[in-house]
Amino acid sequence: MATAPDDPRATLRAGLPDRYLTPTDIAALFAVPIETVYAWRKKHTGPPAFRIGKHLRYDPAAVRDWTAQQMASDTAA
Repeated sequence: MATAPDDPRATLRAGLPDRYLTPTDIAALFAVPIETVYAWRKKHTGPPAFRIGKHLRYDPAAVRDWTAQQMASDTAA
């Protein structure tokens, strides 16, 4: 559904992704078990996440940034 430039929803969503990623999405993206994703969260070593109520979500841009940092640190080592 395309929104008109004067649509208030466009203003409210400005800068927000269409969809935030779930832990299952992260596990599938990196081909790791879901338990690994939760372990990363607990150890503060994985991509940054936030809660919406009881649900854990990941911003796709933050996941991209985290992945780039991991790749850069891996090539620098």
